[in-house]
Amino acid sequence: MEMATALDAPVERLDLHEQNFVSKVREHGWFCTNVFAEEDSPGFSYSTGFWLDLGYPEIVVFSLDSKVAHSVLWDVYRDVKGGKAFPIDRRIPDLFGNTDAFLFPVAETHFPHYLGWSRWFYGTSGFRCLQLVWPDKSGLFPWEPGADPAFAKSQPDLSEEGWGSCGQA
Repeated sequence: MEMATALDAPVERLDLHEQNFVSKVREHGWFCTNVFAEEDSPGFSYSTGFWLDLGYPEIVVFSLDSKVAHSVLWDVYRDVKGGKAFPIDRRIPDLFGNTDAFLFPVAETHFPHYLGWSRWFYGTSGFRCLQLVWPDKSGLFPWEPGADPAFAKSQPDLSEEGWGSCGQA
């Protein structure tokens, strides 16, 4: 995919954090940003580089330990790089090894709040992003009857249409 990114910026124009970010994308093909939970919002992790390196949407995932999130994103990166395709808006068996998940397109209106480093890296919101949603210990997703309301709140719905419209196949 041909696009201008922070990889094209002269190194002397980048501060130390930006240089580190860019070097990690050069070295690994992507970077994982972790954002700590705040009083009224859950923590989350997201990728930067999937779109450039793989032509695959960036991914954001909420309320996972940062090491677990990083590991899951690495697995997705390797799978996509190896040619695997993941369905969108459909149940994905065993995405977490032994747990199903869903991927939903993230509405661009959420990019400024949740994807700051990706927007900086690409210089725009002109990339795609998917939200990776995982179930509770009982296997229930946030929108399913019986899901714990606190658990549901830990993964805000960033989709355009809302999770209620998903094909829960």
